[in-house]
Amino acid sequence: MQSVGVLILFALVGAFICAKARVAAGAVVFSLIALVLFVSTPAGSGLPTAVASFLSTFNAAATPPLTGSAVPSDGSEAGG
Repeated sequence: MQSVGVLILFALVGAFICAKARVAAGAVVFSLIALVLFVSTPAGSGLPTAVASFLSTFNAAATPPLTGSAVPSDGSEAGG
């Protein structure tokens, strides 16, 4: 699909127009279409992995303080 860039541009323009017209559902739909089209390109194929890695790191950092458990040590702390 050679014209995926044009489709992404039209989806983003559609989302912008819907947002300016205060049609939230239309803006969300156009944004999701643009995101799906972007992920289907070679440039966006790594996006799901990057988001999953970020969320995994965030979860690992946020869970111990929220549950009251000790933060696991990786042994790289200075001191003795």
